[in-house]
Amino acid sequence: MRNMKKLKLFSIGVFLLSAISCTQDLDTKPLVELSLEQLLQQDPNAINGIMSKLYGSFALSGSNGPGSSDISDDPGESPFLRGIINLQEFTADGMKNRWGDDGLDQLTTTSNWDENNKFFRYLYNRVYYTVPQCNNLLVVLGSVNVPNKEATVSEVRFLRCLAYYYMIDCFGKGVLLTEDNYGSSSPEPQASRQELFDFVESELLAIENTLPTSNGYGKANKAVGRMLLAKLYLNAEVYTGTARYDDALTYTKKVIDEGGYSLDSNFGHMFSGDNNSSTEIIYPLIADPLVSQSYGNTTYLVNGSLNSATMTLSNYGATQGWAGHRATKAWYSLFGDLNTSTDDRADLFWTSGHSFEMTDYKEWTNGYPSIKFRNSNFNAIGSPTDFSGTDFPLFRLSDAYLMYAECVVRGASGGSITQALTYVNDIRDRSNAQVITAGDLTLDYIIDERGRELMFEGHRRSDLIRFGKFTGGSYLWPWKGNALNGTAIPSTYALFPIPIAALQANPNLTQNPGY
Repeated sequence: MRNMKKLKLFSIGVFLLSAISCTQDLDTKPLVELSLEQLLQQDPNAINGIMSKLYGSFALSGSNGPGSSDISDDPGESPFLRGIINLQEFTADGMKNRWGDDGLDQLTTTSNWDENNKFFRYLYNRVYYTVPQCNNLLVVLGSVNVPNKEATVSEVRFLRCLAYYYMIDCFGKGVLLTEDNYGSSSPEPQASRQELFDFVESELLAIENTLPTSNGYGKANKAVGRMLLAKLYLNAEVYTGTARYDDALTYTKKVIDEGGYSLDSNFGHMFSGDNNSSTEIIYPLIADPLVSQSYGNTTYLVNGSLNSATMTLSNYGATQGWAGHRATKAWYSLFGDLNTSTDDRADLFWTSGHSFEMTDYKEWTNGYPSIKFRNSNFNAIGSPTDFSGTDFPLFRLSDAYLMYAECVVRGASGGSITQALTYVNDIRDRSNAQVITAGDLTLDYIIDERGRELMFEGHRRSDLIRFGKFTGGSYLWPWKGNALNGTAIPSTYALFPIPIAALQANPNLTQNPGY
């Protein structure tokens, strides 16, 4: 049996957190059998279970197993992590899905999406489920005492920032809900991208020194908060029009120098069932095949990339293959000839029986499935399970190394090309790839290396936007704009449309341009 690992998911015999969607009053307190305040007054240690549920909102669909949902959306399709993959990876160059589902098909082809697309609604609703739960808990924590209260409050504020980060990145505006307007019955005003950015920045700066230095696997600590802040600054020019690469470098350096993380000696370990022992993962979204089952965590990545008809599923720790996801040549061509490449990362594609070209994205054998994520243990033999127990590495050290290099190449002060080159070559050397020289270290090289290292980890769309390669026609990939060889897409596609249900629920919201 696989280890019962990681952040323990507590079972609490009261209904603590109820479903809230953007179509409902987002400030209404959840209905409970016993209020949070009463519960924590009676048992301050119950905060552990409450926090576990809050952390789990980014990976699980609901409180009662994979068939339950905290929001009024499909429990299989709507979990937060599944939304991140759908919106960040399938809309970009490296990964495509073949199922042809209405909504998902438009993401895969980066074409013809609109405010009725259910996958935009799912992510929007997840943000506005998590944020009010954070606000509710922060209000309660203001009047009760719990163990490590200051650190706990900081963790809740971090999770709220993490949810808002995806609102900033994907939709560019929304409603700013905090403890200050919690319980209001009137629709809140629309908050601009700048206003949301300013709020998240101020919150992360405020909790930098109150988050614990170490906090146990799967929980927010100083490095986790700094990593999110560094990512916010890295994308600041996209989000606000003002570059903040100096600030991005400052906080990236803090993560690297003070976080206590080190590169995992083996790339594949970080995407295997026992990756909770990795020295590199800064912040994971936790999965367990028994106590935190979900169709929307890494189960979606593992099973979705396998086919029981052509693959031995047990080799990947799986019992099901959904035959859905395949990489395109925009990803695996980054390694050159896969047959001769020495790069370990080039081995993580299934090529047998599959064509290099994706002439039909709905045909399973077109393109190479990625076997980067697997449910099998890296260091021990385990039994296959229906659901994945592989954690999702939302933040990891190699990303920080590449962020450092990018900031330096973009001219940020406080770093050096020598150190940037060392970090990039450390990453490449770990995967037995040929090291590079300082002359190779350009922005074009960095976006390609981010693809080689981080593809399928929820960063790609944001990266391409930051590098000016997502919209327009300067960079084409298979099926961009629903064309075999790719075609230009409008600049308005750099933001997703505000879901129609959100617009109907709050007359203060306006639609993004172009929709």
